[in-house]
Amino acid sequence: MNETLDTHLQELRRGTAVLACLQLLRTAGYGYGLLEQLESRGFATDANTLYPLLRRLEKQGYLTSEWNTDEARPRKFYRTSDDGIRLAGTLTDEWRALTIAIASLTAEEN
Repeated sequence: MNETLDTHLQELRRGTAVLACLQLLRTAGYGYGLLEQLESRGFATDANTLYPLLRRLEKQGYLTSEWNTDEARPRKFYRTSDDGIRLAGTLTDEWRALTIAIASLTAEEN
């Protein structure tokens, strides 16, 4: 793909990454595992996008975290907070409305 298209696709994904993370982290997960889950569901992102997003959502109170030190390598596990669940609901409603709007726009092309 060309660089301009890649930039637009990245912007589109970045705008939905918050919702994707809030939904997936209803079950606790750590950063690398979340990257793999996103990838397996067709929502590729990179660590340079994901980790700052997780820190920001935690700072805003939409995620909680705790360290798991049971394994050889400590991992920070994140989980969607109650406020995050409410935000995910609002964002999901908006996503559905936008999906309908985009579908109506593209239907007009045919």
